[in-house]
Amino acid sequence: MRKIRVNVAIIGAGPGGLAAALSAKREGVKEILILDRGEELGGILPQCIHNGFGLHRFKQDLTGPEYAQKFIDEVKKRKIKVKLKTIVLKINKRREILATNAEEGIFKIEAGSLVLAMGCRERTRAMLHIPGSRPAGIFTAGLAQQWVNLEGYLPGKEVVILGSGDVGLIMARRLTLEGAKVKAVVEVMPYPGGLTRNVVQCLQDFDIPLLLKHTVTSIHGKDRVEAVTIAKVNSDKEPIPGTEKLIPCDTLLLSVGLIPENELSSLAGIKIDSSTGGPVVDERMQTSVEGIFACGNVVQINDLVDYVSYQGEVAGKNAALYALGKLGFPKRVIKLKRGRNIHSLVPQIIFAQKNVTLFIRVKNPEEKVKLLLGEGIFQQRKPIVRPNQMIRWTVPFDDLKLDDVKELEVSVRKIKNVRESI
Repeated sequence: MRKIRVNVAIIGAGPGGLAAALSAKREGVKEILILDRGEELGGILPQCIHNGFGLHRFKQDLTGPEYAQKFIDEVKKRKIKVKLKTIVLKINKRREILATNAEEGIFKIEAGSLVLAMGCRERTRAMLHIPGSRPAGIFTAGLAQQWVNLEGYLPGKEVVILGSGDVGLIMARRLTLEGAKVKAVVEVMPYPGGLTRNVVQCLQDFDIPLLLKHTVTSIHGKDRVEAVTIAKVNSDKEPIPGTEKLIPCDTLLLSVGLIPENELSSLAGIKIDSSTGGPVVDERMQTSVEGIFACGNVVQINDLVDYVSYQGEVAGKNAALYALGKLGFPKRVIKLKRGRNIHSLVPQIIFAQKNVTLFIRVKNPEEKVKLLLGEGIFQQRKPIVRPNQMIRWTVPFDDLKLDDVKELEVSVRKIKNVRESI
């Protein structure tokens, strides 16, 4: 079997993987290899032709392809090696990769360090257990986006969208612009799952109904979807009898959440966090297996591609330092614990020697709150927090003495009075 030796190997050529490669190159690593199963660089970005990318990072309002091209141009300029149409079959704790493609067959890669940037996948109908027949016309929102934006196919003319994730909201607008009629966006939660700007720009601006606390209870049709039944749900998300409504349609899109793509991570014995669905990482984005780093949606589902690129840069830099033998051992290790109203938290382990950026999702929406780290070590006031909007919190640890601290809790607390809010 053919063997390849590289300093840093990166699995995934999306925004996280590209940022990691460029960051590793800046640290002086010579042999970098990016692997991706797709036909082009950029991951999911080439099919995201809408704008809204790069507002934080570049202070520009870019489309997905424009954002990706900025990184692709740099990768080509720095002559970083890439293998596209390549499937990674297995990785292990020794940072060995078993991969295959049509030109080379099966081959092995031995890497000094490894960056996981595989992204995520969509939840499907099978995971939702929706009763009914199995007709044509049921798509995930991402697949519909690929059909419309890259292939030029319209999946249907009368559409119902289940779930209000960002891709579903964006496709509601896209399908409307292409001449389809979006009957409704149906969301089981009492609040939308996507960003507020997408609710406004994609639904409200186009008079598309958003039905909160509703779900699809049945799908009708034999060869093709003919209609769906929706119903209101109670506090336990169970359909309320007597509230059913039939909506005629020929297409049902599912925008019901994303799952980090971590089959390879599990094969390597990497510890997975049940709250994020991704690897447990420290502030250097290193996983529980030494020398293997992770970034982007494979770690935690992000709202913004800017955050994915940031994590990719952190992972790539430290992967390079590890491969060069320059990644030192931390003086202290502190585990972060999820407290009140915290659903997920990345990183889960910090060293508290410099500024640390935390990425946080809350469980429930609240107004007039403060983020707390420990018992008042750090706090930050927030007018509102929502599960659908990730919180990015940079905490300065430089001047603190936390030598005896082994664990810190991150929590959200209500502001009780005026004095507390000052």
